[in-house]
Amino acid sequence: MRRLTDANLVYRAMIILGLVIFATYLIAERGLLSTALDSDRSYISYVIVSVYALASAHWLFLAYTLGRERHAFGVLQGRMEKPAPDFSGLDRGLIGEFVAEWQTKGTQSHPEALITAFGDRLLNRHAFGHFVADTLLKLGLLGTIVGFILMLLPVGELNEIDASLMRQLLTAMSSGMAVALYTTLAGLVTSTLLEFQYHVLDASAADLATRLTVLADLHRSQDAS
Repeated sequence: MRRLTDANLVYRAMIILGLVIFATYLIAERGLLSTALDSDRSYISYVIVSVYALASAHWLFLAYTLGRERHAFGVLQGRMEKPAPDFSGLDRGLIGEFVAEWQTKGTQSHPEALITAFGDRLLNRHAFGHFVADTLLKLGLLGTIVGFILMLLPVGELNEIDASLMRQLLTAMSSGMAVALYTTLAGLVTSTLLEFQYHVLDASAADLATRLTVLADLHRSQDAS
């Protein structure tokens, strides 16, 4: 079986975050970011950007944790290729817990339930990130509603038709429309980015669970022969 070599998942995560930060810098350099934030009277865009920044920090920590699990699997894979594998001294992460439970059950048994539990534990770590991504999208939609409310409020206060009043009305309505559009844009962009970031972790976790299944099956076959 091909040896797992991409244990440094955190480096790929840092590259992705670096690209996001660089794109944000380019947008800010052109003044688009400050325009969007300053035009948002509801401050929902500030909340969206802050939540995304915190969620990205949490995502980077999970990437580091998953990278350690992949490294531990690489160590386990190397040991199981030996005639008398030594399972002691493994990192006490999910891989270490899986090996300990498998040894208790007996390494000649099929650890299907253990592998399923291992995969569930990995993916459950990412559930919060998917929830935050969905929340960011809903915050953007909330900003849309608030923007339309701000846009229509001056219409209800209009008592007479006058050129100067119409000018003020259009200014107020455009301000409300800006809130609606910018918060929607912020929610869509940050939600999509965060979903992509956690998709990278999900794919890596699924690949790790698949490799662990194959490794366990090969070990059982060698013991049986």
